[in-house]
Amino acid sequence: MRSQAPAQSPPQSLQFHSEPQAGPVPQPDRTIPAAGRQAWPVRIEPRPDGTSEQQAVSTASAASPAPPASAASTASTAESGESGQAGPPAAGTSVEEIPPGATPPTGGSEGEDPVPRPRRRPLVIAAVLVAVLLVVGGTLAVPDVSNRLGLPWAPNAPKGDPPAPQDVALALGEPPESAPSPTPSGVAAAIDDLASDPALGTLIGSVVDPATGTALWERNAAQALPPASTTKLLTSAAALLALDHDMRFPTRVVEGSEPGTVVLVGGGDVTLSSLPRGEESIFPGAAHLDDLVDQVREATGGDVSRVELDLSAFTGPTEGRGWASEDVPSTYMVQTQPAMLDGGRTDPTNGHSMGRADPAGHLAEVFAQRLGAEVGGETTAPEGAKVLGEVWSPPVDELVRVSLVESDNLLSEVLARQVAIAEGKQPSFEGGVEAMLEVLSRHGIDVGGVRLNDGSGLSPLNEISPTTLTQLLVLAASPDNGNEVTVKLRPMLVGLPVAGGSGTLTARYDHDTATQGRGWVRAKTGSIPAERVHTLAGVVLTEDERVLVFALMSNGGEAEPARAALDRIAAQLRGCGCR
Repeated sequence: MRSQAPAQSPPQSLQFHSEPQAGPVPQPDRTIPAAGRQAWPVRIEPRPDGTSEQQAVSTASAASPAPPASAASTASTAESGESGQAGPPAAGTSVEEIPPGATPPTGGSEGEDPVPRPRRRPLVIAAVLVAVLLVVGGTLAVPDVSNRLGLPWAPNAPKGDPPAPQDVALALGEPPESAPSPTPSGVAAAIDDLASDPALGTLIGSVVDPATGTALWERNAAQALPPASTTKLLTSAAALLALDHDMRFPTRVVEGSEPGTVVLVGGGDVTLSSLPRGEESIFPGAAHLDDLVDQVREATGGDVSRVELDLSAFTGPTEGRGWASEDVPSTYMVQTQPAMLDGGRTDPTNGHSMGRADPAGHLAEVFAQRLGAEVGGETTAPEGAKVLGEVWSPPVDELVRVSLVESDNLLSEVLARQVAIAEGKQPSFEGGVEAMLEVLSRHGIDVGGVRLNDGSGLSPLNEISPTTLTQLLVLAASPDNGNEVTVKLRPMLVGLPVAGGSGTLTARYDHDTATQGRGWVRAKTGSIPAERVHTLAGVVLTEDERVLVFALMSNGGEAEPARAALDRIAAQLRGCGCR
């Protein structure tokens, strides 16, 4: 797919920020008086000599004689300021104490009461606890926080008991006997007006009931137009029919022809991850380069001085016929090479990041760097060379799923070449196309009017008819009655993006009548905006629980209006009984 709107991710988890913590609570001085003496509250008065220094005097009487204070008896002090708490003695002050056995004074010289012992610590602690409770309580009352923690008062808390679990059948079965059958007139009444929307330019299409094979609606369905990324349906089908679904593609390292030299041999795995173990790239289940590095280190004892690259697994040009100059490198395609990191992306976690100019060369550089070696040139590995390490791609059915749901052009081209290898053809653009068409024809797909130049659909020179697309989808969506072709093609349906929910349909089906198709339409998208080509082909479950397949191809319309018009047609199939 070229310049197709990127899939939007669902909202990320909420971010939490720590609340400011209360500062340390000032504590009153708890200096223990000297043994045998008891310190009593004092107040601060100016010294009799009129100096600026202050002295501490007993509350008993300012005029009463006091025993001389000694260094050993200065165990309690008064601190000037607003706190009124006892503290260390200030410079130039002295502490009056009561001699042992003396009766504590009951009043001051002016009949004042004794100064009570400060009791502010419990009040401060209580105030801090109240503040903390208010902060915590306020935080837990925030809807986002209570929702995330699943608190009973959360706005999204369940209002009742969860439903009992139900069995889920992944296989498509016969429609319910009570489900009324759709009719050609019913489908025409539902979508004819929508199919005439000027935003579509020229529209051709087909709607078929896979349970019966009946064509319910057609508009120039045998005519072939550029399919854009719906080409990937043919590529995926050929791969599922020709390859074992659990087949994986290797990246190997073998001994080179010179001591200290190793050869990195690409086998078609373009998903190899540059990320550390435990971190996942845009390709679920991808192998990690670090694992390959560790294997080679163990096999060689770390004695590697040079890394060479073998890319002979693929042949011919690395760019397809008809591709635009801006297609490679871009955010949606790189050179078609049999070895690279992260699908050639500059950001392994962003499928729409810019592609690298030479993905295979970048892999060799990173691999050599991690081994502490230098990079050599391209070569062909010696025949029968000792394998020093190898890692494997995810299985074919997973690669098919990702290529469809994310409209990954590179994976589609890799799958086409693997079909070519399996069919004994050259692993090139031409060999891949030839092998794909032979496999599809051998399994009952009419490809007489199909014209292909690549496996991804980037080429505007490709041509496919709606009839071919719906015929393929009918085989994949037919009731599972032991048909070997249907069984092999079934994973293709899993890879179709869900309207408003996944892949290239995440951000669609959110306006007007198209919303009724959200979650019910699953379809492969296609778009070449520069050529005004827009396509949509997939399956939809009607309100009468009937599965319908459809293929809609628009030529001449502007991107956003044309896509929205295609979405409305598919959504209308969901909403109509079409009887």
